[in-house]
Formats: sequence, C-alpha cells, structure tokens
Amino acid sequence: MIRVLIFFAFLFLVTLGVAWLSDLPGVISITWQGYVWEQPPVVVVLMAGLGLLAILLALWLVMSILRSPKLASRFFRRRRREKGYRSLSQGLLALGAGNPKLARKYGVDADKLLRHEPATKLLLAQTAQLAGKHEEARDRYEAMLEDDETKSVGLHGLFIEAEREGEPVAARHYAEEASQATPGLEWAGKAVLGYQAVSHDWEKALATLERNYTSKLLDKKTYRRQRAVILTALAQDLEQGEPDRAYSLAREAHGLALDLVPATVLAARLATRKAEIRKASKLIESTWRVSPHPDLAEAYAHVRSGDSAVDRLKRVKSLAGQKANSSVGELAVARAAIEAREFDEAREALKKVLRSETSRSAFVMMAELEEAEHGDRGRMREWLARAVRAPQDKAWIADGIVSREWQPVSPVTGKLDAFEWATPAGMSDESELLEDAAFDQPGLPVLTPNEAVGTAAAAVVVSDDDAPVVEATPVVDVEAAPVSTQPTAEGAKAPAMPAGTKPSEAAVAIEPTPVASKPTGVEGTTDDVREMKRPHDLLVDPKAAPAAQAAAQTPASASASPAKAADDASHGSEPVPTAADKNPTAGTAAVAGETSKESSTSTSSKGKDGLNQRIEFPLERMPDDPGLDDDPEEDGFARPPRSRFFN
Repeated sequence: MIRVLIFFAFLFLVTLGVAWLSDLPGVISITWQGYVWEQPPVVVVLMAGLGLLAILLALWLVMSILRSPKLASRFFRRRRREKGYRSLSQGLLALGAGNPKLARKYGVDADKLLRHEPATKLLLAQTAQLAGKHEEARDRYEAMLEDDETKSVGLHGLFIEAEREGEPVAARHYAEEASQATPGLEWAGKAVLGYQAVSHDWEKALATLERNYTSKLLDKKTYRRQRAVILTALAQDLEQGEPDRAYSLAREAHGLALDLVPATVLAARLATRKAEIRKASKLIESTWRVSPHPDLAEAYAHVRSGDSAVDRLKRVKSLAGQKANSSVGELAVARAAIEAREFDEAREALKKVLRSETSRSAFVMMAELEEAEHGDRGRMREWLARAVRAPQDKAWIADGIVSREWQPVSPVTGKLDAFEWATPAGMSDESELLEDAAFDQPGLPVLTPNEAVGTAAAAVVVSDDDAPVVEATPVVDVEAAPVSTQPTAEGAKAPAMPAGTKPSEAAVAIEPTPVASKPTGVEGTTDDVREMKRPHDLLVDPKAAPAAQAAAQTPASASASPAKAADDASHGSEPVPTAADKNPTAGTAAVAGETSKESSTSTSSKGKDGLNQRIEFPLERMPDDPGLDDDPEEDGFARPPRSRFFN
C-alpha cells in the first residue's frame, strides 16, 4: 500500500514538472557551425532523457560482451551445484528408504558434482554402514576427523561402529573425545556417563553429570534422580571403608529422591550403627509414606538392636499404620507376628492381604504359620501349592533381568537407574481371591461323649510306582455306645498324586463320612479310648494298608476278620458264616488292617451277641517318620503314638 502511494506521488511530481516546463515561455536555441536548433524547453528535456537511456544501454551491451566468459562459467557452476544437490537429496531419500545401492549411486554422483560438500561424505559413510561394508565406513569416518567441520560427525560414526563391534574401551574413548570437542553433544555426554557408571567410576560420573546439567542436556528432575542414584552407589562402595562419608552421601541421596528405597535403607543402617535411632526411624518413615517397601519394614523392625520379637512387632505395626491399606505393611506385620508367635494377629494380617490380592509371599507365610502354630504339614503343603500358582512377588526388574537386590546400572544396557520395583509379568495366571472359608482349619468336628459320629480315616497305599493312593477306612467313635457302620463306596480312592511324588510328601485328605445311627439292643465297652479331635489323629498304620484296602472292598455283611476272608477266598474256600450274617440288623464295624502286637491303639468291645468288634486308632507313625527306638518300653514306660505333624 505504501509503495502504491509512493508511486502515485512520484507520478504526480513528474506530471507537475512536465506541466511546468510546458508553461515556460521561449525556446532553447543551439547554434553549431552555422546551424541553429531551436526547441521549447520541454522538448529539449525529453530528448536529453532519451539520449541518456541510449548511452546507458550501449554501455551495458559492451560490458556484457566483455564479461561473457565469467558469466558463462558462473552459469555452468550453478547448474552443476544444482544437479549435485539434487543427487544428494535423492541419495538421502534412498538411504532413508533402506536402498543402499541406489543411495550409493546418488552419493557417488553427488560427491563428483559437490567435491567439498561434507554431506556427501556422510551419505557415503552411512551407505557403507547400511550395506554392511564396515571397513569402508570406518575409513570414511576417520577421514572426517581431519576436518574440524566434520570431526564430531566422524567421532559419532566411529562410536557407533565401536559399540557394534563390542569394543567398550574404544567407544568410551570416542565419546569422551567428542564430549571435550563439543560439550553440548547430548549423545556424547550420556554415553560418557553411562560408561563411567558401568565401570563404577562414581566420582567421574558425578563430574560428568554436573557437566551435562550445566550444558542443559537434562532437566532438573532427571538430574536430581540420577545424582541420587550415583550418590547411593558411591555410598554403598564406601560403607565399609568410610562409613561417615557414606552416611552423608546416603542422606544427600535420600533428600534428592525421597522414593529411592536403597538410599533410605542404607542411610538408616548407617544411622543405626551410629546409635542415631531417631534419625534412622525418621528416614524410613518419610520414605515409607511415599513408597512402602519390604526392605524398609525390615530395617525399621531392626532399627534398635537387641529388641525382642514383641517390641519389633509393635514397631512394625506403628510403621504400617502410617500407610493405610498397604499389603506390604500387612505382610510386614504378619512376619513380625510370626516371629513373636502372635499367630492370631499374623493370620488376621494375612487374611487382609489375600482378600484383596494374590501374593506368593502371603501364601508361603500362611504355610509357615500353619507349621509354626499347628505343625500341620498337610495344611502347609496346601498353602505351598497355592503359592506355586500365585503371581510372583515384586522384585527389582530392568531390561528383563529380575534381581533380588537393587543395582544402580542395568547389566544389559548399562542404563543408569534402570531397575524398578515391579511384578515380573507372565509368571503365573492365578488371580483367585480367597474367602474366609479358605483360612479355616480343615478337619472333623469335635467328638463328644454325647455324640455318636463315625468318620472315615484315610490310609495311604503305596504302589510299585511310588504313587500314593488314598483308601477310605471306616473308624468308629467309641466314646459313646457302639454303633454300626457301613463301609464307604467300594474301591473309593482319592485322586492319585503326580508321578514322582514321594510318599513322605503326600498330603492325606480327610473328609468326614456319616454313618448309620445306633441300632437298638446293641451294647459294648471299650478300653484305652482316646478322644479324636484333630484330623491327624485319624491316620491309619501303613502296615495295615493292604488289609484296609481289602476291608474297604468287603461288603457290610462280610466277616469281622477280613484277613481270614481274603485268605479263604484265595484258596477257593467258602466264607464261614458269622454272627453278622445271622443278625444283619445289628451291624459290624469294618476292620482297617491287622493290629500289631505292640500297638496300644486298638481295643475291642463285645456286644450282646458275643461279637468282638475291633476298633482302629491312629497309626503310630507315617512312612516318612523314622519313629522311635525298636523297643518303645526301653525307658521303662510306654510312649504315646507320634503324629506326623510333630516329627
């Protein structure tokens, strides 16, 4: 718009000048050798302008002719450069498309047309790398080191080649040289820091980190985190030799990254050694509120050496209360409660965990609790079986590596601060949450003298392939008057254990089996009656296992002596009728194997019909129990039978 106004203003002035010249009176007369030329002033001015233009045009024409060689050279040089840049552009596109042959062709053309262009050298070097010609690529990168303009590019290329060849020393050398030549190179600064961290050269790593932060290669948050990691690693190295300096470094790391658990644990441990209990507790509490961790709970429990298990339990409960609804805190409380033998409190803490999430450590702790509180190995194995199917507990993970302890650098990539506390993925698909019934102690109801309830014990039968099979054997409660029982389903067997399982590792499943009510007119007495209130009190002597199996397959009307009946059957003789056959309404108690001479667990009762009933009590020991001495009365008194849960 301004240019338009200026143009019209200039045109107005020219028009005004021409009008002014036209209005001037008189003529301009020129006399030369008798010739007189007279014209008005306006005509003279116009002709003078045209003459000036003609002179300038002639002068331009003469100068163009004189400068034509130079102009021609400039024209061809410009044309060559344009063609070279076109080839360079097409070569870069071919390189990006992954076509090394075409990229090399355009690169060679561009190098011929653009002799002093650094981009053509880079194109040819990267084309050689892409084509797998690493020797040529290294030669071209080394040639770039002679030019200051391309030195950093050559160092970067040589660094990549050294890493590809697995030469960390050479790679570190090129990275350090590039960092010194150009301090602002991000790849060089990070590479130098990474190699110093891998070699545990923490002092130089701190200096490099400061230089990178000064060059604005990383933000403040990243700088604080990486500095805390390096300080923690340095403090771990100095813990034994220079504990005071290690303590100051660990506290500084704790202040820089409050959620860095290893720094807090190390600082608390060193503070405990210096008897600074309060400082150690404050350090752990501040990190616990941000990031609960089992190591923090362990350090907090033992922050004061010499405390009892009860004191440690109180301290851990106080710590867990600072972060509500934390499974880590509940597990820590359960662990401390087991150590303090507060089993009810431990069970409640584990219930809270298993109701919300599946945890392998919680299942294992439940198994430990069952063994410590009840000595119940069957229940313990049940919890351990759940633990096998449960997801793995959280651990330190970096680049696919699962570590029990934190490390400042990844052992795979060398990345600083690569380990994170997480759950390994793809280890298990168990996601079932437990209900309250899963925590109840399994077993039979408590038997009282007023209750006549029969139950079926389980006998472990070991076959030739060592695969245990559970056989049901009826057992009669004789606290009250004798009752008639009926055997369980013929040939009833529990699922066999997996192949390869030892008999000592087989858990015996015991389930109650209702029996017939007491018949009228039957009386009897028993001796050495023992109340059976626990599941492990219903195990049958393994010596009587074959007979028990035969008894389970014998109908209710069979003889009271199954061993004899089996012997008669093997010789083809007919069974001898018994009182049970004559009076089937009275009923009999099935016999669960032969009773040894030294067994004090069997007794007999005699009814009105004169039939002796043999009652089987728990076995003396399981196959995996070494048992007592050969002579149980060697000490002068008979020892009671031992349960397999208290071996």
